[in-house]
Amino acid sequence: MCAMAIVHARVSRLVYGASDPKTGACGSVFDLLGDARHNHRVEIHGGVLAKEASTRLTNYFRAKRGKPPLLLEDHADEG
Repeated sequence: MCAMAIVHARVSRLVYGASDPKTGACGSVFDLLGDARHNHRVEIHGGVLAKEASTRLTNYFRAKRGKPPLLLEDHADEG
């Protein structure tokens, strides 16, 4: 849904940090933005500050579950 909103809004460039290995639509599982059938092209830069972004996202969901946050160094060993 977000990927198609980006196409329809004519966003020229997408920059993101953490990839989603389960449902990502910008190349990790699907590549909706790279589909040649779309009438708009989006320049994609993924993995920017990937470890930091992944740790922030992980800690957000850990907090939602009442678990303590991970340090960046701790998270580096999990992947």
